[in-house]
Amino acid sequence: MVKKELTNRKLFDEFYSNKLSDGKEVDLQGRVRTNRNNGSIGFIEFNDGTFFKNIQLVYENNEYSKIRYGSTIEVKGNIKLTPNNKQPFEITVKEINLLNDCAEDYPLQKKRHSFEFLREIAHLRSRANTFYAVFRVRNVLTYAIHKYFQERNFVYVHTPLITSNDAEGAGQVFKVVADMKKPDDFFKANASLTVSGQLHVEAFALTYRDVYTFGPAFRAEQSNTTRHASEFWMIEPEMAFCDLEDNMNVIESFLKYIIKYVLDNAKEEMNFFDTMIEKGVIKKLEHVIHSEFKRMTYTEAIEILKKAKENGHHFEFNDIHWGMDLQSEHERYLTEEVIKGPLFLIDYPKEIKAFYMKQNADGKTVAACDLLVPYVGELIGGSQREEKYDVLLYKMQEIGNDKGLEWYLDLRKYGGCIHSGFGLGFDRLLMYITGISNIRDVQPYPRTPGSLKF
Repeated sequence: MVKKELTNRKLFDEFYSNKLSDGKEVDLQGRVRTNRNNGSIGFIEFNDGTFFKNIQLVYENNEYSKIRYGSTIEVKGNIKLTPNNKQPFEITVKEINLLNDCAEDYPLQKKRHSFEFLREIAHLRSRANTFYAVFRVRNVLTYAIHKYFQERNFVYVHTPLITSNDAEGAGQVFKVVADMKKPDDFFKANASLTVSGQLHVEAFALTYRDVYTFGPAFRAEQSNTTRHASEFWMIEPEMAFCDLEDNMNVIESFLKYIIKYVLDNAKEEMNFFDTMIEKGVIKKLEHVIHSEFKRMTYTEAIEILKKAKENGHHFEFNDIHWGMDLQSEHERYLTEEVIKGPLFLIDYPKEIKAFYMKQNADGKTVAACDLLVPYVGELIGGSQREEKYDVLLYKMQEIGNDKGLEWYLDLRKYGGCIHSGFGLGFDRLLMYITGISNIRDVQPYPRTPGSLKF
């Protein structure tokens, strides 16, 4: 059998560019999505995985009505343009060859399945409409991210997955051992799966100026929320000679670019999400593209939240005070009720942020920024990094994080400079763009506590 060059996507591309001719002979390979027969004529919804929309096959041979949902076939026929119908064209079948029949116990039947059920068949769920759309958008979004950075001469760096440090000192890491009886014997050190590539990629920023890493990260958190996973992907750019203001400008440019790219290049999928998953998701994303991202200090935000509380607004976390970690409801109030758009919150108390963030002149805050967006809250976190050797060493010693990170201090010792960067959870970004509410439903094979089926 020879792999066919003609695909669903090519036929739709020809149609949209007015190049698809009536009567054109076609030879395609793909999968049966539905098969129905009214006695004299039958209809198969056909897809080969290259485009979101199906192609309708019309047949008169009743033998084809026995082909089961899920089977793979080769079809030969002719294009029939039907611009006034729901589908813009269909294929009049000459011949269908059954390549591989689908067993009767196929779990994906032509009915609605719950997302919970579909997680149990993660190896098959990409064939269901929602997940077929999700993973196509995941691909488009991935490409958009690389395209943005590569067009701006960023160098893509592969940071290690096995490391001896946890970047933010959280301590929630997966240990890596070769022998349970001698857990530290293989590497002669405490080894764990990375929680972030940031520290490692900073070294390359001080060589190449603008760099990024985009890869998996791991957190051993016993959390079963809809926004947490044990394995996820992170986008982490790092830029030399770049202060906090420059960093925020890059974040804004980056987010607008990748959202627009998805809207422009996954139109069928995004229309599906807008109709079936989150009504208004396209409008929400277009609002971000056309908004000016406002700036507000953490201190100003606390005062606004205090005033809202005094005026009768009820927060679930109602103890509003300087130094607290803002909750999602506080972030959403600021973006939805106060700013009515995206907001950079800056200059956080140093006690609630990571050791590597640049200490401001007031001695109380650090040059950090969180991008907050309506309906979600925090989407991106970033900061200017502490470039002063003595200040960084003191901060690391304060939390007992100076041993094993001597190489990180060297970056300040041997010709360091002002540099900044940010981190964005790819899976949460995909949730925001598609309207999918559970992180387990945007990952091909989700990894969460108590779940390792595949």
